[in-house]
Amino acid sequence: MKEDKLGDLSMELSVEVLQLTKELRGKRENIISNQIGRSATSICANIAESKYAHSCADFIAKLEISLKEANETSKWLEMLWKSDYIDEERYKKLNRKCSTIKFLLVRSITTAKNNLVKTKENTK
Repeated sequence: MKEDKLGDLSMELSVEVLQLTKELRGKRENIISNQIGRSATSICANIAESKYAHSCADFIAKLEISLKEANETSKWLEMLWKSDYIDEERYKKLNRKCSTIKFLLVRSITTAKNNLVKTKENTK
């Protein structure tokens, strides 16, 4: 079976953030917990959707949405850390995973865009 580092990492992050949202709701923090829950799970969902994209452009669009959601998730993590809802160690662990996902997404998007340009040039 083909390795899916991006899919696996996004699932890990989603599960860890969902566990975090349970803790935050226990502390009566609902605003950020709702936001980070949606953004983190959207990363994973859009990466999964990209695997069955209708076209290369659709594939790129799904990954770009994932990238935006990963960036948003990083910001919510920083906000949780700076407002003392999570400690620095947990922030760094989750943010490192999120940063790795962003790096892989940027590389995948760049590769897909380059392949799309090459395909268009070859059909002229």
